[in-house]
Amino acid sequence: MIVYNAKDWLGFIFKIHKSDTVRKLWPAILFMGLLSWLVAYLELDYFNLSQNSALKNTSILHTVIGFVLSLLLVFRTNTAYDRWWEGRKMWGKLVNDSRNLAIKLNALIPEEDKVTRIYFSNKIKLFAKVLHTHLTSESTKYMLDEEEHPEYDESLKAQHPPTKVVGKMYVALQKLEKDKIISPQDKLILDQNLNGLLDVAGACERIKNTPIPIAYAVFIKKFIFVYVLTLPIGYVFTTGYFIVPLVMIIFYVLLSIELIAEEIEDPFNGGTDDLPTAKIAENIGKYVSNVLKDNN
Repeated sequence: MIVYNAKDWLGFIFKIHKSDTVRKLWPAILFMGLLSWLVAYLELDYFNLSQNSALKNTSILHTVIGFVLSLLLVFRTNTAYDRWWEGRKMWGKLVNDSRNLAIKLNALIPEEDKVTRIYFSNKIKLFAKVLHTHLTSESTKYMLDEEEHPEYDESLKAQHPPTKVVGKMYVALQKLEKDKIISPQDKLILDQNLNGLLDVAGACERIKNTPIPIAYAVFIKKFIFVYVLTLPIGYVFTTGYFIVPLVMIIFYVLLSIELIAEEIEDPFNGGTDDLPTAKIAENIGKYVSNVLKDNN
């Protein structure tokens, strides 16, 4: 994720950032421009359909369909952003649970017990790093896929990584209770934060391995393509060959909205617009080390 100045209008307008969709879409935009020119040529010069009033009336149809398409794109973008924001809230919860767990352990574990302090410090830091790696792994998104994927089946041979880390912390807490270093009530308090860590992992996995339904994704892409491709049929009589750049601009805008939605609906891919989970994990590690006085 990149921190930027939202008020820098000139920078946004005149610079092509690596997140700019034009970098990815320019071949498709040129292809659509070529198709638009071909349709305009056939209507205006080859078939000489400029006097065909029936084709002129198709512009009304495009106006109505354009309104429906705009509603679909708004829903698509909002749904994708909701997934991105939920992922950010979950990692914010991970930060809070990690801090709370470290603060409580610092109060409960004697200062002279350096080994136990370092153990829990390492495990809390490890959980954040392991969760980052787990979510950015390509195999994680295949958890609910109906088809077989050898790369995910291979990863299942090992225990679920985040669960394994939390499980070791539970075993350590059980030993602390058995040695009467912490009371059963203290263990229950710490249990809430440990449960919170796994709640975050489960919520993030739900975002990662449950994409937008394929029927919706396929439909909206075809809808955009057919809508833009048929624009010259009705508007070429009023704009002439100027319809070519107009179609290219409209196609760029509509497809960019869809491309942005695709980018942010999975916030754990490691792209420039995705959540900075690696940096958040690093910050968790610094805070936990400071609280538990871990000098490692």
